[in-house]
Amino acid sequence: MFVKICGATTAEEVRAVADAGADLLGLWHGVSRGRADLPAGRLAELAAEARATGRLRSVLVTFGSDPTALARIAAGAGTDWVQLHGYQRPALVRALRAELPERVHIVKVLHVRGGSCPEASLIRAYERAGTDLFLLDSATADGRVGSTAHTLDDTTAAALADRMERSFLLAGGLRPDNRDRFGATLAHPGFLGIDVDSAVRGDAGLLDGARTADLVRAWKTP
Repeated sequence: MFVKICGATTAEEVRAVADAGADLLGLWHGVSRGRADLPAGRLAELAAEARATGRLRSVLVTFGSDPTALARIAAGAGTDWVQLHGYQRPALVRALRAELPERVHIVKVLHVRGGSCPEASLIRAYERAGTDLFLLDSATADGRVGSTAHTLDDTTAAALADRMERSFLLAGGLRPDNRDRFGATLAHPGFLGIDVDSAVRGDAGLLDGARTADLVRAWKTP
């Protein structure tokens, strides 16, 4: 199981989540008004910090829709994955796949609001376009996406996973104490790991090593 921690803005956070046993680090760029949005230069610095840990792989998390610009930023930072966290279309995935080195994985987020996913009908198109894996995340009733801390329904997530040929990560309100609420999703053959932000932040709003370690223990060794 991979544990991805999202939204680092400091080198101290990078080292803390690596020491806590996380596997992937999400770095935001092109997330308008996002609390952890980074300019390209800072993203590159933190991606280098992640590599230096010898453990973390970095993920460019973005709402961006310019494939050439995204490929340039990913190459400049040396990120291992590019996570399309907005409502980007399959055509953007296809164009980005053509620009990226084969080693860089493309992750497409599928947003679930209530019991429905607006991108569900596009899953096959995303796969044909070059998506390597999906991430299932919750959206709020008013349309907010990303780091909402809203918990995804297990049955809905597992049913959505049944429609995929690619593996997936699970996000949406995951905490150390709610692993047992996702039995169907965790048992799915495509389940690859989890993505967490809000639950591992300390009182100052920064990613916290102790809280990350609690999460890793709870999900990797239940």
